[in-house]
Amino acid sequence: MQLRRLGTTELEVSALCLGTMTFGEQNTEAEAHAQLDAAVAAGINFIDTAEIYPVPPRDETQGRTEDSIGSWLARRGGRERLVLASKVAGPGDWLPYLRGGKNRLDRANIETALDSSLRRLRTDYLDLYQLHWPDRQTNFFGQLGYSHPAVDDSVPLGETLEVLGDLVRSGKVRHIGVSNETPWGLMTLLRLAETHGLPRPVSIQNPYSLLNRTFEVGLAEIAIRERCGLLAYSPLAFGMLTGKYLDGARPPEARLTRFERFRRYSNPQAEQATAEYVAAARRHGLSPAQVALAYVTSRPFVTSTILGATSLTQLDENLGSADLTLPEALEQEFEAIHTRWPSPAP
Repeated sequence: MQLRRLGTTELEVSALCLGTMTFGEQNTEAEAHAQLDAAVAAGINFIDTAEIYPVPPRDETQGRTEDSIGSWLARRGGRERLVLASKVAGPGDWLPYLRGGKNRLDRANIETALDSSLRRLRTDYLDLYQLHWPDRQTNFFGQLGYSHPAVDDSVPLGETLEVLGDLVRSGKVRHIGVSNETPWGLMTLLRLAETHGLPRPVSIQNPYSLLNRTFEVGLAEIAIRERCGLLAYSPLAFGMLTGKYLDGARPPEARLTRFERFRRYSNPQAEQATAEYVAAARRHGLSPAQVALAYVTSRPFVTSTILGATSLTQLDENLGSADLTLPEALEQEFEAIHTRWPSPAP
Protein backbone atom coordinates (compact mmCIF):
# COMPACT_ATOMS: atom_id res chain seq x y z
CA MET A 1 0.00 0.00 0.00
CA GLN A 2 1.45 3.34 -1.04
CA LEU A 3 1.86 5.96 1.69
CA ARG A 4 1.43 9.67 0.99
CA ARG A 5 2.23 12.76 3.02
CA LEU A 6 -0.83 14.35 4.62
CA GLY A 7 -0.58 17.97 3.54
CA THR A 8 2.34 19.79 5.17
CA THR A 9 2.41 17.41 8.16
CA GLU A 10 4.83 14.68 9.14
CA LEU A 11 2.06 12.08 8.88
CA GLU A 12 1.99 9.54 6.08
CA VAL A 13 -1.39 8.08 5.20
CA SER A 14 -2.30 5.14 3.01
CA ALA A 15 -3.45 5.98 -0.52
CA LEU A 16 -6.68 4.19 0.36
CA CYS A 17 -8.62 5.22 3.47
CA LEU A 18 -11.31 3.12 5.15
CA GLY A 19 -14.61 4.97 5.27
CA THR A 20 -16.92 3.80 8.03
CA MET A 21 -20.33 5.39 7.59
CA THR A 22 -22.05 1.99 7.21
CA PHE A 23 -20.96 0.87 10.71
CA GLY A 24 -24.01 0.77 12.94
CA GLU A 25 -26.61 0.80 10.14
CA GLN A 26 -25.73 -1.53 7.28
CA ASN A 27 -23.00 -3.25 9.28
CA THR A 28 -23.03 -4.70 12.79
CA GLU A 29 -20.23 -4.06 15.27
CA ALA A 30 -18.73 -7.48 14.52
CA GLU A 31 -18.81 -6.78 10.78
CA ALA A 32 -17.22 -3.39 11.40
CA HIS A 33 -14.39 -5.02 13.34
CA ALA A 34 -13.86 -7.53 10.52
CA GLN A 35 -13.61 -4.72 7.97
CA LEU A 36 -11.16 -2.81 10.13
CA ASP A 37 -9.01 -5.92 10.56
CA ALA A 38 -9.02 -6.61 6.82
CA ALA A 39 -8.17 -3.02 5.93
CA VAL A 40 -5.24 -2.85 8.33
CA ALA A 41 -3.97 -6.23 7.11
CA ALA A 42 -3.98 -4.82 3.57
CA GLY A 43 -1.83 -1.87 4.60
CA ILE A 44 -4.43 0.80 5.33
CA ASN A 45 -3.46 3.02 8.27
CA PHE A 46 -6.05 5.76 7.67
CA ILE A 47 -9.59 5.53 9.10
CA ASP A 48 -12.25 8.19 8.56
CA THR A 49 -15.45 8.68 10.51
CA ALA A 50 -17.79 11.44 11.75
CA GLU A 51 -19.94 12.25 14.75
CA ILE A 52 -23.19 11.94 12.75
CA TYR A 53 -22.41 8.47 11.36
CA PRO A 54 -23.84 6.01 10.46
CA VAL A 55 -25.63 7.23 7.35
CA PRO A 56 -28.45 7.96 6.88
CA PRO A 57 -28.13 9.97 10.10
CA ARG A 58 -30.76 9.26 12.74
CA ASP A 59 -31.14 10.05 16.42
CA GLU A 60 -31.39 6.34 17.24
CA THR A 61 -28.05 5.47 15.64
CA GLN A 62 -25.97 8.64 16.00
CA GLY A 63 -22.51 7.83 17.31
CA ARG A 64 -22.66 4.08 16.68
CA THR A 65 -19.93 4.25 14.05
CA GLU A 66 -17.45 5.85 16.41
CA ASP A 67 -18.51 3.39 19.12
CA SER A 68 -17.67 0.46 16.83
CA ILE A 69 -14.26 1.89 15.99
CA GLY A 70 -13.62 2.60 19.66
CA SER A 71 -14.41 -0.94 20.77
CA TRP A 72 -12.14 -2.27 18.00
CA LEU A 73 -9.29 0.02 19.09
CA ALA A 74 -9.72 -1.09 22.68
CA ARG A 75 -9.54 -4.75 21.60
CA ARG A 76 -6.58 -4.62 19.22
CA GLY A 77 -4.46 -1.71 20.50
CA GLY A 78 -1.88 -0.06 18.25
CA ARG A 79 -3.61 3.31 18.20
CA GLU A 80 -0.29 5.07 17.57
CA ARG A 81 0.15 3.24 14.25
CA LEU A 82 -3.13 4.55 12.87
CA VAL A 83 -4.22 7.91 11.49
CA LEU A 84 -7.70 8.48 12.87
CA ALA A 85 -9.96 11.20 11.46
CA SER A 86 -13.40 12.39 12.48
CA LYS A 87 -15.66 15.37 11.77
CA VAL A 88 -17.80 17.90 13.58
CA ALA A 89 -21.21 18.56 12.01
CA GLY A 90 -22.22 21.98 10.76
CA PRO A 91 -25.70 23.44 11.20
CA GLY A 92 -28.78 21.85 9.66
CA ASP A 93 -32.47 21.58 10.50
CA TRP A 94 -32.25 17.91 9.49
CA LEU A 95 -30.30 17.18 12.69
CA PRO A 96 -32.73 18.36 15.39
CA TYR A 97 -31.44 15.76 17.84
CA LEU A 98 -27.80 16.88 17.71
CA ARG A 99 -27.06 19.29 20.57
CA GLY A 100 -30.66 20.39 20.69
CA GLY A 101 -30.76 21.29 17.01
CA LYS A 102 -28.62 24.38 17.63
CA ASN A 103 -25.45 23.04 16.14
CA ARG A 104 -23.00 25.66 14.84
CA LEU A 105 -19.26 25.71 14.23
CA ASP A 106 -18.62 27.75 17.37
CA ARG A 107 -16.61 27.01 20.50
CA ALA A 108 -19.34 25.38 22.56
CA ASN A 109 -20.45 23.02 19.81
CA ILE A 110 -17.00 22.08 18.51
CA GLU A 111 -15.58 21.37 21.96
CA THR A 112 -18.63 19.32 22.94
CA ALA A 113 -18.57 17.39 19.67
CA LEU A 114 -14.87 16.60 19.96
CA ASP A 115 -15.09 15.40 23.56
CA SER A 116 -18.01 13.14 22.64
CA SER A 117 -16.13 11.70 19.65
CA LEU A 118 -13.03 11.05 21.74
CA ARG A 119 -15.11 9.26 24.34
CA ARG A 120 -16.82 7.03 21.78
CA LEU A 121 -13.55 6.34 19.97
CA ARG A 122 -11.77 5.54 23.25
CA THR A 123 -8.80 7.72 22.43
CA ASP A 124 -7.45 10.96 23.84
CA TYR A 125 -6.58 12.56 20.51
CA LEU A 126 -7.52 12.68 16.84
CA ASP A 127 -4.90 12.87 14.10
CA LEU A 128 -7.26 14.84 11.87
CA TYR A 129 -10.38 16.78 12.88
CA GLN A 130 -12.53 18.07 10.04
CA LEU A 131 -15.37 20.54 9.61
CA HIS A 132 -17.99 18.28 8.02
CA TRP A 133 -19.64 21.10 6.07
CA PRO A 134 -19.57 24.92 6.25
CA ASP A 135 -21.50 26.92 8.81
CA ARG A 136 -22.38 29.54 6.21
CA GLN A 137 -25.00 29.31 3.45
CA THR A 138 -23.20 27.99 0.38
CA ASN A 139 -23.31 25.11 -2.07
CA PHE A 140 -22.43 21.56 -1.00
CA PHE A 141 -23.91 18.04 -1.17
CA GLY A 142 -24.59 18.55 -4.89
CA GLN A 143 -26.49 21.82 -4.53
CA LEU A 144 -26.37 24.20 -7.51
CA GLY A 145 -27.70 27.70 -8.16
CA TYR A 146 -25.80 29.71 -5.55
CA SER A 147 -27.82 32.42 -3.81
CA HIS A 148 -25.98 34.75 -1.45
CA PRO A 149 -27.90 35.36 1.80
CA ALA A 150 -29.23 38.86 2.44
CA VAL A 151 -28.11 38.50 6.06
CA ASP A 152 -25.09 36.36 6.87
CA ASP A 153 -25.38 35.17 10.47
CA SER A 154 -22.86 32.33 10.11
CA VAL A 155 -20.04 31.81 12.56
CA PRO A 156 -17.03 33.66 11.09
CA LEU A 157 -14.36 31.37 9.69
CA GLY A 158 -11.74 33.10 11.83
CA GLU A 159 -13.68 32.31 15.00
CA THR A 160 -13.99 28.64 14.04
CA LEU A 161 -10.30 28.48 13.21
CA GLU A 162 -9.36 29.96 16.59
CA VAL A 163 -11.31 27.21 18.36
CA LEU A 164 -9.56 24.55 16.29
CA GLY A 165 -6.23 26.18 17.09
CA ASP A 166 -6.93 25.87 20.81
CA LEU A 167 -7.78 22.19 20.34
CA VAL A 168 -4.49 21.62 18.54
CA ARG A 169 -2.59 23.37 21.33
CA SER A 170 -4.41 21.23 23.91
CA GLY A 171 -3.17 18.04 22.23
CA LYS A 172 -6.67 16.70 21.57
CA VAL A 173 -6.24 17.32 17.83
CA ARG A 174 -3.05 17.02 15.81
CA HIS A 175 -4.19 18.52 12.51
CA ILE A 176 -7.33 20.05 11.00
CA GLY A 177 -9.14 19.66 7.71
CA VAL A 178 -12.30 20.72 5.90
CA SER A 179 -15.02 18.85 4.05
CA ASN A 180 -17.64 19.83 1.47
CA GLU A 181 -15.83 23.15 1.19
CA THR A 182 -15.63 25.66 -1.67
CA PRO A 183 -12.57 27.34 -3.21
CA TRP A 184 -13.45 30.61 -1.44
CA GLY A 185 -13.84 28.88 1.91
CA LEU A 186 -10.60 26.93 1.65
CA MET A 187 -8.51 29.91 0.50
CA THR A 188 -10.02 32.12 3.22
CA LEU A 189 -9.10 29.58 5.90
CA LEU A 190 -5.58 29.25 4.53
CA ARG A 191 -5.15 33.03 4.49
CA LEU A 192 -6.49 33.39 8.03
CA ALA A 193 -4.18 30.65 9.26
CA GLU A 194 -1.15 32.34 7.73
CA THR A 195 -2.11 35.83 8.92
CA HIS A 196 -2.93 34.88 12.50
CA GLY A 197 -0.54 32.01 13.14
CA LEU A 198 -3.33 29.44 13.38
CA PRO A 199 -3.36 25.82 12.17
CA ARG A 200 -3.86 25.53 8.43
CA PRO A 201 -6.13 22.91 6.89
CA VAL A 202 -4.04 19.97 5.69
CA SER A 203 -6.78 18.24 3.70
CA ILE A 204 -10.13 18.74 2.04
CA GLN A 205 -12.68 15.92 1.94
CA ASN A 206 -15.00 16.48 -1.02
CA PRO A 207 -16.77 14.20 -3.50
CA TYR A 208 -14.78 13.09 -6.53
CA SER A 209 -15.43 10.32 -9.02
CA LEU A 210 -15.81 9.62 -12.71
CA LEU A 211 -19.38 10.95 -12.37
CA ASN A 212 -18.37 14.07 -10.45
CA ARG A 213 -15.14 15.80 -11.48
CA THR A 214 -16.19 19.28 -10.36
CA PHE A 215 -13.27 19.35 -7.90
CA GLU A 216 -11.02 19.88 -10.91
CA VAL A 217 -12.55 23.26 -11.72
CA GLY A 218 -11.37 25.40 -8.81
CA LEU A 219 -10.10 23.21 -6.01
CA ALA A 220 -7.56 20.93 -7.71
CA GLU A 221 -5.08 23.76 -8.23
CA ILE A 222 -5.46 24.88 -4.62
CA ALA A 223 -4.95 21.31 -3.40
CA ILE A 224 -1.63 21.05 -5.23
CA ARG A 225 -0.27 24.58 -4.77
CA GLU A 226 -1.25 24.82 -1.10
CA ARG A 227 -0.42 21.18 -0.26
CA CYS A 228 -3.95 20.59 0.97
CA GLY A 229 -4.77 17.37 -0.83
CA LEU A 230 -8.14 15.81 -1.52
CA LEU A 231 -9.55 13.00 0.58
CA ALA A 232 -11.96 11.82 -2.08
CA TYR A 233 -15.32 10.56 -0.86
CA SER A 234 -17.97 8.74 -2.92
CA PRO A 235 -15.34 7.56 -5.45
CA LEU A 236 -17.81 4.87 -6.57
CA ALA A 237 -20.73 7.33 -6.57
CA PHE A 238 -22.81 5.42 -3.98
CA GLY A 239 -21.86 2.17 -5.73
CA MET A 240 -23.18 3.25 -9.14
CA LEU A 241 -19.78 2.85 -10.80
CA THR A 242 -19.60 -0.83 -9.84
CA GLY A 243 -22.34 -1.41 -12.40
CA LYS A 244 -24.59 -3.21 -9.92
CA TYR A 245 -27.47 -0.75 -10.40
CA LEU A 246 -27.48 -0.78 -14.21
CA ASP A 247 -30.76 -1.39 -16.05
CA GLY A 248 -32.75 -0.58 -12.95
CA ALA A 249 -31.27 -3.37 -10.83
CA ARG A 250 -31.63 -2.98 -7.07
CA PRO A 251 -29.69 -5.74 -5.26
CA PRO A 252 -31.11 -6.72 -1.86
CA GLU A 253 -29.66 -4.71 1.05
CA ALA A 254 -27.70 -2.37 -1.27
CA ARG A 255 -27.70 1.30 -0.30
CA LEU A 256 -29.89 2.57 -3.15
CA THR A 257 -32.29 -0.31 -2.52
CA ARG A 258 -32.66 0.42 1.19
CA PHE A 259 -32.50 4.20 1.14
CA GLU A 260 -34.37 5.97 -1.63
CA ARG A 261 -33.06 9.36 -0.49
CA PHE A 262 -29.65 8.64 -2.06
CA ARG A 263 -30.41 9.75 -5.61
CA ARG A 264 -27.48 12.08 -6.19
CA TYR A 265 -25.74 9.76 -8.65
CA SER A 266 -28.69 7.96 -10.23
CA ASN A 267 -30.23 10.52 -12.58
CA PRO A 268 -30.68 9.43 -16.23
CA GLN A 269 -27.50 11.18 -17.39
CA ALA A 270 -25.43 9.59 -14.64
CA GLU A 271 -26.88 6.17 -15.44
CA GLN A 272 -25.96 6.54 -19.10
CA ALA A 273 -22.44 7.69 -18.29
CA THR A 274 -22.08 4.84 -15.79
CA ALA A 275 -23.08 2.29 -18.41
CA GLU A 276 -20.33 3.61 -20.70
CA TYR A 277 -17.66 3.64 -17.97
CA VAL A 278 -18.55 0.10 -16.91
CA ALA A 279 -18.54 -1.16 -20.49
CA ALA A 280 -15.13 0.41 -21.11
CA ALA A 281 -13.65 -1.26 -18.03
CA ARG A 282 -15.06 -4.64 -19.02
CA ARG A 283 -13.71 -4.33 -22.57
CA HIS A 284 -10.26 -4.14 -21.00
CA GLY A 285 -11.02 -7.16 -18.80
CA LEU A 286 -10.96 -5.09 -15.62
CA SER A 287 -13.25 -4.71 -12.63
CA PRO A 288 -15.40 -1.56 -13.02
CA ALA A 289 -15.12 -0.88 -9.29
CA GLN A 290 -11.33 -1.21 -9.22
CA VAL A 291 -10.97 0.93 -12.33
CA ALA A 292 -13.14 3.71 -10.92
CA LEU A 293 -11.17 3.72 -7.66
CA ALA A 294 -7.79 3.57 -9.38
CA TYR A 295 -8.78 6.54 -11.53
CA VAL A 296 -9.43 8.66 -8.43
CA THR A 297 -6.34 7.51 -6.53
CA SER A 298 -4.07 8.30 -9.49
CA ARG A 299 -5.04 11.98 -9.72
CA PRO A 300 -2.16 14.27 -8.65
CA PHE A 301 -4.31 16.30 -6.26
CA VAL A 302 -5.62 13.28 -4.33
CA THR A 303 -4.00 12.34 -1.03
CA SER A 304 -6.26 9.37 -0.26
CA THR A 305 -9.35 7.70 -1.68
CA ILE A 306 -12.02 6.83 0.88
CA LEU A 307 -13.43 3.33 0.45
CA GLY A 308 -16.77 2.16 1.72
CA ALA A 309 -18.11 -1.39 1.80
CA THR A 310 -20.86 -3.42 3.39
CA SER A 311 -19.18 -6.81 3.01
CA LEU A 312 -15.67 -8.22 3.14
CA THR A 313 -16.07 -9.35 -0.46
CA GLN A 314 -16.71 -5.77 -1.56
CA LEU A 315 -13.89 -4.48 0.59
CA ASP A 316 -11.44 -7.02 -0.82
CA GLU A 317 -12.30 -6.02 -4.38
CA ASN A 318 -11.95 -2.33 -3.54
CA LEU A 319 -8.59 -2.91 -1.87
CA GLY A 320 -7.38 -4.55 -5.07
CA SER A 321 -7.53 -1.16 -6.78
CA ALA A 322 -4.31 -0.20 -4.97
CA ASP A 323 -2.31 -2.46 -7.33
CA LEU A 324 -3.99 -1.34 -10.54
CA THR A 325 -2.42 1.02 -13.07
CA LEU A 326 -4.94 2.20 -15.65
CA PRO A 327 -4.05 1.45 -19.29
CA GLU A 328 -3.50 4.65 -21.26
CA ALA A 329 -6.08 3.54 -23.81
CA LEU A 330 -8.70 3.21 -21.06
CA GLU A 331 -7.90 6.67 -19.71
CA GLN A 332 -8.45 8.05 -23.20
CA GLU A 333 -11.80 6.28 -23.39
CA PHE A 334 -12.77 7.77 -20.06
CA GLU A 335 -11.94 11.27 -21.29
CA ALA A 336 -14.13 10.70 -24.34
CA ILE A 337 -17.00 9.58 -22.10
CA HIS A 338 -16.47 12.61 -19.87
CA THR A 339 -16.70 14.86 -22.93
CA ARG A 340 -20.08 13.34 -23.76
CA TRP A 341 -21.28 13.31 -20.15
CA PRO A 342 -19.34 15.98 -18.20
CA SER A 343 -19.86 15.47 -14.44
CA PRO A 344 -23.50 14.36 -14.74
CA ALA A 345 -23.92 14.07 -10.95
CA PRO A 346 -22.33 17.08 -9.24
